[in-house]
Amino acid sequence: MTGEVVISIAERAVWVILLASGPLLIVALVSGLLVSIFQATTQIQEQTLAFVPKIVAVLVAIVFFGPWMLSKVTAYASDIFDNLVRYIG
Repeated sequence: MTGEVVISIAERAVWVILLASGPLLIVALVSGLLVSIFQATTQIQEQTLAFVPKIVAVLVAIVFFGPWMLSKVTAYASDIFDNLVRYIG
């Protein structure tokens, strides 16, 4: 196994992680921004108001994006296991 192969595997792993976590992070960012704008305009400074909508939004995003995220991660793992002999040998 050469250094180029290891770097290629690590690079693809980083891309899979970014693709899999990206939608959830974007949903959390947007919902947090909307809640903070709502809090700033109404001057409501309740701490639980900041967390509950983000949690609900991320759970809905997991339901929506979960199968796609799982397929990306399992495709990467399957590729690693399928090519394990080629990588090692």
